[in-house]
Amino acid sequence: MSNKGPIILIDDDEDDQFLIEKAIKSRQLPNEIRFFANGQLAPDYLETTTEQPFLILCNMNMPLMNGLELRQRINQNKYLREKSIPFIFLTTSANANSVKIAYQESVQGFYKKSPQYTGLQEQIRLIADYWQSCLHPHNLS
Repeated sequence: MSNKGPIILIDDDEDDQFLIEKAIKSRQLPNEIRFFANGQLAPDYLETTTEQPFLILCNMNMPLMNGLELRQRINQNKYLREKSIPFIFLTTSANANSVKIAYQESVQGFYKKSPQYTGLQEQIRLIADYWQSCLHPHNLS
């Protein structure tokens, strides 16, 4: 994992995209943000880029391909599995079943988006701080 690689944000809600981007920038993270409005667009980028993304923040409920279907597609792709990109759900709604299924697909985190901006900033801080200090196959060399 490259701490400097892009943050992949997959969310169909433009307001949420704006707020998450604002929260990321408020942390002064050096990472570019790559936006995808649905889960179907992200694999095309992920499967062809040579970049090593820092992490993926993904909404659960989206048109065309939801977050869980995207996670399953990543898990089925050897190239993407070997990239070991941290995959975190950051979603508006959550229930026990969706959390259980997400972890069965080996997600590295599941957050219900805070309804307050300061709460969202704190969630982004926690996520970024953890992954910046976590050992990872791509930062051991």
